[in-house]
Amino acid sequence: MFVPCDRGGGSAALDFKGFTLLMPAVSVGNVGQLAIDLVISTLDMTKAGYFYTDCLVPMVGNNPYATAEENSTELSINAEVYSLPSKKLVVLQIRSPFIKNKYRPFCESLLSWVKSSNCARVVLLSSSHAYQRDDEQLLGTPLRYLLTPDLEKAVGGCMKELNWKEMEKVAAYPGISDTDKILHIPGGGITKLLFTESCSEGIQMAVLLKFCSEGDNIPDAFILVNYLNEWLQLIKSEVSTSNSSTDPSSQWKIPSSWRLLFGSGLPPALF
Repeated sequence: MFVPCDRGGGSAALDFKGFTLLMPAVSVGNVGQLAIDLVISTLDMTKAGYFYTDCLVPMVGNNPYATAEENSTELSINAEVYSLPSKKLVVLQIRSPFIKNKYRPFCESLLSWVKSSNCARVVLLSSSHAYQRDDEQLLGTPLRYLLTPDLEKAVGGCMKELNWKEMEKVAAYPGISDTDKILHIPGGGITKLLFTESCSEGIQMAVLLKFCSEGDNIPDAFILVNYLNEWLQLIKSEVSTSNSSTDPSSQWKIPSSWRLLFGSGLPPALF
């Protein structure tokens, strides 16, 4: 349920007609969430409200995008919505993991909101375990995309012009039969379920994902957000995702909360 910032409560539907909804999957390395942080921080997006749900682990914290002492004490919760009307962009940031067996209720609630708010399309940023790739997926770029049939009609040609690589289907029974192929996104969290539900409900959705491993996933987030930017052109950029050695940090604004990404460090008094 979406609760706007400027109201006392309720499920009033803020109209995002024609907007693109950008959101992360809570997936391996939290790459999608880190990429969303970069988008919100760089575009200086305004908080529009909250996505109230009992499907996520509850949490509360300080403003992750604080730029001064005055706004550092603002509170943030597990699912918040930011908007940028000038670019017809709305962003849902998710900051906590899913409660067990709550994937499906969350997807149903989210897609219901997408319909009621009149969003034109959904872009899901995700990731998948690098070590579980098959032979074909080991070749070339570690970036992949998926489009629902309804979005394929609209932007399929654009993806081909960008020379992007579609997520391969893999054998359902490896070593036994290679004819039965399925979509397999290990470590992708809600990615597969949300994508298949969007296909069946006629919602325009794109999934952009990167194969990665757990660790310092900041470089993965920069690569994924640059991949997104090749398509949506959120900021002017000359960085190409085909060259992962390009310094990606020059154009995206790192949020203040990233200073604590790996903890606050060891107290000097220990030594």
